[in-house]
Amino acid sequence: MINAKSASNSNPSKFKRWLTSFLLQRAATKDRIQAKRNKLELKRLKTGGKATIEYFHQVDDAHSHLTLQLLVPLVQQYDIELVIHFVTAEQGVNFPEPDLWEQLAIEDAENIAPYYDVNFPLNSDKPSTEHCLLANRVLCNLTHETFIDEAYNISESLWCGRQGELQHAAEKFGLADTKQLEKRLAKGNQRRKKLQHFGSGNFWFEGEWYWKIDRFYHLEKRLKGLGLKRNNHDVFIAPVQKIDREFDDRATAFTLEYFVSLRSPYSAISWEPTMKFANQFGINLVVRPVLPMVMRGVPATYEKGKYFWFDAAREAEARETDFKQFYDPIGVPVLQGYSLYNWANESGKGNAVLKAFFKAAFVEGINLSTDVGLKQMVEMAGLSWAEAKLHLNDKTWQPTMEENRALMYQRGNWGVPCYRLLDTNGKELYFGWGQDRLWVVAKNLKKALKKKH
Repeated sequence: MINAKSASNSNPSKFKRWLTSFLLQRAATKDRIQAKRNKLELKRLKTGGKATIEYFHQVDDAHSHLTLQLLVPLVQQYDIELVIHFVTAEQGVNFPEPDLWEQLAIEDAENIAPYYDVNFPLNSDKPSTEHCLLANRVLCNLTHETFIDEAYNISESLWCGRQGELQHAAEKFGLADTKQLEKRLAKGNQRRKKLQHFGSGNFWFEGEWYWKIDRFYHLEKRLKGLGLKRNNHDVFIAPVQKIDREFDDRATAFTLEYFVSLRSPYSAISWEPTMKFANQFGINLVVRPVLPMVMRGVPATYEKGKYFWFDAAREAEARETDFKQFYDPIGVPVLQGYSLYNWANESGKGNAVLKAFFKAAFVEGINLSTDVGLKQMVEMAGLSWAEAKLHLNDKTWQPTMEENRALMYQRGNWGVPCYRLLDTNGKELYFGWGQDRLWVVAKNLKKALKKKH
């Protein structure tokens, strides 16, 4: 439910709002990122060291099972040194809903695996604690080279529930004792914490994180740019996925629910691509706004916020989406934004307000905590400021936002943006989290249309 105390406590001072905005925007500027990359590259070249990539593996993480399958082609196609770390699931505020996250990760891995030409077992459940321990002890006992060659087979046995194969691997490769495993896991967790991350199935290379298989293309682009690719082929191991755009008129009978929040950088960069996709094919788009997580009482750490901001900026640049100047709208500006959205919705202009809000906060860097800034935003939406300011403190939007939040949680997710594709009968065809899952929506729509032939 909407937590009024959390919402009000999320309203920072003028200085803190400015400072947060400045630091986040500064951290993700293209020139600053490139300068940092150049500095680290020069340092490595001076010492004669080899380009080193660190991989963080969590045995019971579905996305780790996918990224594990990239290791062999990674060392074959790029002139790099690979360091393997074992980690456990992050405990604490970075994963406020661990059970939801685990199940969502399994569903997501199952949905995306075929399109990256990797495997994930259908209708899989999280492996048992006993089997995870056995697999971890086997993996921990492998030499570095054997891990790269054999880890996927062991992980596949684990995720497919093939206990006999897992036991055979234990007999073939031996088992690390539990103390050795605990020491290895603690070391991996400490290294991840030092590098300011919280996830698994991710790669670290000279100052930057690449989380899960769908960010691997950023790493490959960087390695190729450094001349570390062993061949001149342009094909990547895990290329960026393109959005299908070949649908017939029957697409108009489908509904796409789109959950967003006004402070989410991922919502901001997903807005225009989502609108373009829905409008191009006449899909019935239902926008479902929710309060930002921190205004719902969901905790967030600096390291998590910093990574998400950097990653959103990186994704926006790669996909040629506007994401330039930022002025943090957290707190009252978000609440007033939803008041204006609710008012504008009565005349069919609700989406225009959301679009203008995202543009003001994440592209133009307008301070929406002032009347001057709000006036600019309202006029960008093509609405009257004189009329709009009469509705700034309207609270009638709250029940709708709560319904949207409850629906999102009911489906196993707490973050935005997320997508829910429904067929002509209202049956769910797909649900997924992330601005980078619009292409999966398109794949499922295409699949559904083929079945109707």
